[in-house]
Amino acid sequence: MFLTLAKVFTVWIIILVMAIMNGTFRESVLIPKIGIRSGFFISGLILSVLILIVTYLTLPWLNIHRNSELIVVGCGWLFLTLMFEFSFGLFRGLSFQKIFEAYTFKDGNIWPVVLLVTALAPLMAGWMRG
Repeated sequence: MFLTLAKVFTVWIIILVMAIMNGTFRESVLIPKIGIRSGFFISGLILSVLILIVTYLTLPWLNIHRNSELIVVGCGWLFLTLMFEFSFGLFRGLSFQKIFEAYTFKDGNIWPVVLLVTALAPLMAGWMRG
């Protein structure tokens, strides 16, 4: 059980690193080149696809097969992501109002869709793997 939890957490860390890299790419390349609305939208799509790819590739290593377990993993990743986002935002001195802006689709930000993909990725990857 502990090994499985450690693996699940490891995959989430990989997703977190990719999200940070994606955010850096969005801020330094996408937004300056194509604007804030398109930059946020494309960045959200890229991150969603990356989450699905990582989940699909690591699912055999996680060795989780039951739908109920896949749902628990997705909900765990969602919880970890939300905890990180709020903690990091508060650490940076952002107000709750500013943090919650990411959840309103403002300026093309599809962060709520990315969160939904995060929660459903294990189940979707399990379905794709058959």
